[in-house]
Amino acid sequence: MKSLLGVLLVTIATPVLAQQDHGVAMQQATTDPHAQHPADEQSADPHAGHDMLPKPSEPTDPHAGHQMPSAPATDAHHAHAGHEPGIPDPPIGPPSAAALGGPAYAADAIFGTPAMAPARETVRKEHGDIKSSMILIDQLETMIGKGKDGYAWNVQGWYGGDINRLWVKTEGESSFGERLESVEVQALWSRALDPWWNLQAGVRHDFRAGRDRSYAVLGVQGLAPYWFEVDGALFLSDKGDVTWRFEAEYDQRLTQKLILQPAAELNFSAQDIPELGIGSGLSTAELGLRLRYQFVPEFAPYVGVKYERAFGDTADFRRARDEKAGGWKLLIGIRSWF
Repeated sequence: MKSLLGVLLVTIATPVLAQQDHGVAMQQATTDPHAQHPADEQSADPHAGHDMLPKPSEPTDPHAGHQMPSAPATDAHHAHAGHEPGIPDPPIGPPSAAALGGPAYAADAIFGTPAMAPARETVRKEHGDIKSSMILIDQLETMIGKGKDGYAWNVQGWYGGDINRLWVKTEGESSFGERLESVEVQALWSRALDPWWNLQAGVRHDFRAGRDRSYAVLGVQGLAPYWFEVDGALFLSDKGDVTWRFEAEYDQRLTQKLILQPAAELNFSAQDIPELGIGSGLSTAELGLRLRYQFVPEFAPYVGVKYERAFGDTADFRRARDEKAGGWKLLIGIRSWF
């Protein structure tokens, strides 16, 4: 009978105690400043919604059971970026002067110069000091016009790296069935000034019938804006004569294989050179237009025309030899490289 009475008392007391506990909790929620934080801050905090309950071995925290306030939006961004909240980003700028003030080869202090010199040479060769070469037959053509037909060539090649190269250039022309009228050969050292222009210096020799002449050469060659290929050179002969030349050409792609190439060449002299038939000032000018079909990049036959004319005393020297001062030529040729 006593047991039945005890069970009845426990059943009646349990709802009453639960209601009292609920009232106490509601009173704490209204008086505690840490209770009921905004929902938007809870979403920013990865730990929002979890009760921070003390471990049994830890002292009781008066704020236990309350949600921890979330960090501001900026701190959340830093947390995702790998930074601690409140710590600013490191400054961005060039390296300090101390970083540039060390020895040129710091590894030599540890391993020694005899060991590091071969390693640096290997790196230099494998990263930019690769030697290569090219031979360009820019013009190999037959010239058809009034009088005797002839032929002409303009060939150049180089060997070296990106900065220093050895250039060899040759050009000339003559009539079929006759001795070579003129042959020119240049051997030049070329030094890159920038990605577009090269400084060239060397020697030139002209093979003429009984009038051979050698020259010192100083010039520039490169790619001008709008993709004009330009070559200019100053010549000082072993007789003291000063001449200079300017050449330019442009490749206009009509299709991927059909290319129209206008070209111009101007020759000047500082004085009259009667034995060579050259007058002072603008001596000769040549304008050409060639249309080539590129079967492959290395082989492209072409047809074209050119007009060449002498001026001033150079024209007078030609007339004195019963030659015309200028005229038109029809061109048939091949352009190739390897």
